[in-house]
Amino acid sequence: MEKLENIPVAGKRIIVRADYDVPLAHGKVLDKTRIDASLPTLKNLFERKARAVTILCHIDRPGGKVVEELRVRPVAELLKVMLPKNFPATIEENLRFNPGEETNNLEFAGQLALHADLFINEAFADSHRNHASIVSLPKLLPSAIGLHFRKELEALERVRHAPHRPLLLIIGGAKLETKLPLIEKLLPLADEMLIGGKLVAEVNKSCSPEVLSRMMVADLSKDGRDITKRSAQKFSEKIKTAGTIVWNGPMGVFEEAETSLGTKIVAQAIDSAQGYTIIGGGDTEAAATKFNAEKGIDHISMGGGAMLQYLADGTLVGLDAIEGGKQW
Repeated sequence: MEKLENIPVAGKRIIVRADYDVPLAHGKVLDKTRIDASLPTLKNLFERKARAVTILCHIDRPGGKVVEELRVRPVAELLKVMLPKNFPATIEENLRFNPGEETNNLEFAGQLALHADLFINEAFADSHRNHASIVSLPKLLPSAIGLHFRKELEALERVRHAPHRPLLLIIGGAKLETKLPLIEKLLPLADEMLIGGKLVAEVNKSCSPEVLSRMMVADLSKDGRDITKRSAQKFSEKIKTAGTIVWNGPMGVFEEAETSLGTKIVAQAIDSAQGYTIIGGGDTEAAATKFNAEKGIDHISMGGGAMLQYLADGTLVGLDAIEGGKQW
């Protein structure tokens, strides 16, 4: 796959698919981490004299219709401040306002690509999804991944191929439909897997005794909204001795004080761990921020589902689309 730095962009009209699924409130961006991550790619294109840059993104899940609170205007206003004043960039409206994005409609992708010469995917967090801007644009335009996307892959390749052992996977959260199918695929990669959050009940119900024997599954509190303190402490002991730690998904409803202890113990243990640490996913990142447990993390991935999918398969549909798409 061509590196962005080696692609001639001077005078070209370029589409950048960015990951700007950021929290909004009262017309303001509450957390600009994802926007910051895209800046090296955008500035690279500016410095190398791209003719025009069109930024595509989505915010939340509007369900294929216009939702006023999910317009990209706050992001556009912030980008104006963050980018050079004479940067020839525009940002299009929320992709998911059009049902063609999530149904991977090729005609919709054709409309997006109409006045462009190149496509750059800088949306690692969305590249496990069969959406038009991820898998159909590369059929229509020569394509590459952005600088932050490559940084994500480099961190995950270290885990897949050269991890310090033991390798510990910690999986929690509530996205049962996406995480359960990946758990068995990830088991051969890990020396041990720790399970918390809502996954506990589903794993105990769905996984075979053989699979369960290769995991440490937390006990839940009486209300089922957090793991027990004893389980969190057991997890913490495993984290202390791990050579590589990958965490996705909180241990409970960490947003509420009475059900936050399990996530807090795990987050702070990972932050102070001696091993190589990666965390990923919006809720996981938010939990680490809440408990002041980010400074010691080696890599914070923008995507939880994409991170797990790549660790399991060594690829993503967005990468496959570029590899098999229109050639340079």
